[in-house]
Amino acid sequence: MVTSAQPRIAFLGMGLMGKPMAQRILAAGYAVTVWNRTREKAQALAQDGALVASTAQDAIQKTDAEIIITMLEDGDVVMQVIQTILPVLKPGSIVIDMSSIQQAQAQGLHNLLQAHQVDFIDAPVSGGVIGAQAGTLAIMAGANTTVYQQVEAVLATMGKPLRVGEPGTGQLAKLCNQLIVGGTINIVAEALLLAQAGGADPIAVRQALRGGFAESRILEVHGQRMLDRTFMPGGQVKSQAKDMENILIAATAAGVTLPLTSLVTDVYRSLLISHPHADHSAALLALEQKNPGKRLGEGQDILPA
Repeated sequence: MVTSAQPRIAFLGMGLMGKPMAQRILAAGYAVTVWNRTREKAQALAQDGALVASTAQDAIQKTDAEIIITMLEDGDVVMQVIQTILPVLKPGSIVIDMSSIQQAQAQGLHNLLQAHQVDFIDAPVSGGVIGAQAGTLAIMAGANTTVYQQVEAVLATMGKPLRVGEPGTGQLAKLCNQLIVGGTINIVAEALLLAQAGGADPIAVRQALRGGFAESRILEVHGQRMLDRTFMPGGQVKSQAKDMENILIAATAAGVTLPLTSLVTDVYRSLLISHPHADHSAALLALEQKNPGKRLGEGQDILPA
């Protein structure tokens, strides 16, 4: 159980999302120790007031952290790190995994930690790097009610947290989010390409659509990226592909068939070979490959190296 008004926090994982998330917690006045496999990424937060640890275990032991937050690549990495820190976790401490992993993996972590009298919350996020920097992430938490209340203030430094059920349901909520995001990105790509191929001004069409029921954050942000042909990552194709695969796994476990999700998953699978680090909106590139001679806009593609 967290006992202090300002709990001590260890943040593990300083990637595209982890770094700005940790910075938001630091800016709120919390004592934070950070760790990353590539130390240089963690070292960058020293100027924000973070203590930098050499190992994941050290991140917890430096300040006797009560709350441990993980923001890592996938479920396998999360499990490896949790196994590494397990010997130094004290009973009553709380592990919050904010990575995007399989629901079954989150439930397995909950069971593992519960056996060691450590509480677990799966709290994946949506909003990308922009949301992480602004502190406006949507945070979907699967947690025991009492445990959630102990960390809600910390989560609120990074965005808008909401408890959606017991441990494991945070990942399910995130998968629902990614299903809508991935599907809508592909629909926006099809709409804009159709507009141009049919002789309309796709820039004007996007603007007109934003005044009606088709308005969405995806049309606003990713639609503009497609028009600009700017595919520098806010979120990466490889992350979206992973999420789509996890959606299909969750659907199988729940006994439901999701035909549109299967089609969208195929799109991101195809992009993994050519553009794994590009933004999700690179779905447009996969669509254009299926339509030889049809292309949105005249600009050059801006892609990560």
